[in-house]
Amino acid sequence: MNMRKKGILIGININNKINFDESMIELKNLCQACEIDEIAQIKQNAKKVNSKFYMGSGKIKELRDLIIDKDVDIVVFNNELSASQIKNIEDEIECSVIDRTALILDIFANRAKTREAKLQVEIARLQYELPRIIDDNEDLGRQGGGAGLKNRGSGETKLELELRRIKDRIVNLNKELETVMSQREIQKSKRKKSSIPNVALVGYTNAGKSSVMNVFVEKFINNEDKKVFEKNMLFATLETYVRNIKLPDNRSFLLSDTVGFVGDLPHNLVKAFRSTLEEVCDADLLLHIVDISNPNYENHIKVTNETLRQIGAENIPSIYVFNKSDLIELDELSDDRILISAKNNIGIDELVESICKQIFADYINLKIEVPYIEAKMISYIMENEAIINFEYTENGVMFHIECSKVEYVKYKEFII
Repeated sequence: MNMRKKGILIGININNKINFDESMIELKNLCQACEIDEIAQIKQNAKKVNSKFYMGSGKIKELRDLIIDKDVDIVVFNNELSASQIKNIEDEIECSVIDRTALILDIFANRAKTREAKLQVEIARLQYELPRIIDDNEDLGRQGGGAGLKNRGSGETKLELELRRIKDRIVNLNKELETVMSQREIQKSKRKKSSIPNVALVGYTNAGKSSVMNVFVEKFINNEDKKVFEKNMLFATLETYVRNIKLPDNRSFLLSDTVGFVGDLPHNLVKAFRSTLEEVCDADLLLHIVDISNPNYENHIKVTNETLRQIGAENIPSIYVFNKSDLIELDELSDDRILISAKNNIGIDELVESICKQIFADYINLKIEVPYIEAKMISYIMENEAIINFEYTENGVMFHIECSKVEYVKYKEFII
């Protein structure tokens, strides 16, 4: 049985908004992720918003005729609507209406797998609904203004109870989220103590972050269970996945895969997912993954950089990683940009080399001699440090290594 819906996409371009056409293409992709097939589009340029219908009354008539002609199930606006606007439009066209924010919330709700992600989505959904309940019940809020005490507040009481219920639910969800977050904070503090550099994958949704993560897992971990979910769809990853990447020379770094960004990402979602996104703020290096085959990739870079600015991660060193390079011809890139194809394993060695130059730049070149009696220390160095060379001497093992400043403290007494 086909459960897909037939939809009409509406875009009102207020004051010639830049990237309007791209935003409409993205809306179509968001609809596909929600199993809504685009039957038609209606676009309108306007200088200001129509307070009743958001769009002009002439376009409302055009929309109504299209719905009847095409037997449409749902109308999707690329703009964020108020509850009264949705109600007015639905009354006029006799068809369900949702806006871009509700669409993205629905996708996030369907994609959320972990308890933390589900809590974050639910909080964002309730925060989205809160002002709309007030807007939708505006008439109720004005009830009780007549003479006498008998009817005073009868409508307000119903509205206030509903608002209190939602606010209490948000408070309780936030408390539960804090508990889940505290468990992740413990894991984060352990990682910080280990002194292993942290590299985070960031970028627009569907740019290929999870594909890059899985290439590293396959190359350096070789464990299928450690791979993350990847699929050619928006917001395939909502959770943060961390993998320990151990290089052949024993140097290691943590690689984190994070939720993708999108244009006009609802503020409540950014706010709700701040705890997840703040994993990015702890990174020593960002790999900004860009789908170079997308004609709008430059705007995707801007959106990602703006989101990084919102969460306070704009000053973390970055490498621009242009993925899907096999799908397009490009001229030579600047030093901070690397061409790869995660799908075809192209450019990965160059990317690893570039990562190492950044995160191991302050590593200390050290010569030490560890006595044979320190067998545990010798074993630790053999398994964990980048060894340039070593030799057995009469008194112990002489190592020439590169190590972090934290590790350097351990070896000070053995320096020669």
